[in-house]
Amino acid sequence: MCAAVRRPRCPGRPLPYAAGVAAAALALLTAAGGPAAADPAGFTLTDPRITESSGLAASRAHPGVYWTHNDSDDGPYVYAVDAATGRTVATITLRGIGTPRDVEAVSVGPDGRIYVGDIGDNLGGSWDHVWIYRFPEPAQLRDATVTAEQFTVRYADGPRDAEALMVHPRTGRVYLVSKKQGGGAALYEGPAHLSASGDNTFHKVAPIDLWVTDGAFSPDGTRLVLRGYFGARMYRWRDGRPQDLGGVPVPLQRQGESVSFTPDGRTLMYGSEGRDSQVEPVALSGEQLPDAARRDDDAPQDDASGGGATAGRPGDRAGGTAPSYGKGALVLAGATALVLAIRSLLRRRR
Repeated sequence: MCAAVRRPRCPGRPLPYAAGVAAAALALLTAAGGPAAADPAGFTLTDPRITESSGLAASRAHPGVYWTHNDSDDGPYVYAVDAATGRTVATITLRGIGTPRDVEAVSVGPDGRIYVGDIGDNLGGSWDHVWIYRFPEPAQLRDATVTAEQFTVRYADGPRDAEALMVHPRTGRVYLVSKKQGGGAALYEGPAHLSASGDNTFHKVAPIDLWVTDGAFSPDGTRLVLRGYFGARMYRWRDGRPQDLGGVPVPLQRQGESVSFTPDGRTLMYGSEGRDSQVEPVALSGEQLPDAARRDDDAPQDDASGGGATAGRPGDRAGGTAPSYGKGALVLAGATALVLAIRSLLRRRR
């Protein structure tokens, strides 16, 4: 029997043992969470100069960095932002171009160059031409002034107001999406190669049922996402045309203006206008995942016993998450151990 005066701790397993069991149980539960722990975090655009972030594109040369820019009334500037801190790590000033009118989008092409879309039309589609600027992605992130190419863009069916520019990561072809014209938006395809010496005519290739504020191709080029203020849709990209796969979630934002895939293609990063605006992640699953990510999920993986069993990651089926009995057993074991540890702690503190 323990003494009745101060009730010192009873002999037996000490409190650190129970605490260790609890820690182990928590580790089991964390491990059972699977790939979700690796999902990228959102970040805040802390640069006071960035008040109308209207486009977003993941860097190809600098992992963890995103390119963005302001809407109209800013100047020929593009900003590189470190997602780990939200701080601007480089400001690129474009020279050799005219005065930007309504810059709405940015995309990084397979040629290692950044494309900036001065494609908005605040007059509702009355400008007979708009512009695309292009410059090499810097090898080093620091403030610099670079000479950019300027391309004149016209639409085959007349002026349009657009906010989405996407460069296909395999072909390098440029696509634009009109915001909303004549009752609906539309996807336009540019020439195989842009010309700086003449007009570049974009032709309508598909109607889009969305008020589009931005878009992006997946890194492998098999998916196209288009977003609006309150919704987004994912498309399978096949033979140069979009096939609708349905809606994807969009976070509630002040003025949702931009979207980009993460470099692994598994997550969408949504941006918004406004000072100290948030860039928020939304993970993809099922058919919405690009083909390269789905192939990785379906690749054979050795199990812990070395038996060579194959297993896919959660979400590798179109219908949602595939069942995992091993993971369920792990969760149950962890939860049981955690409950027992807590009960042990409570008994020893009486």
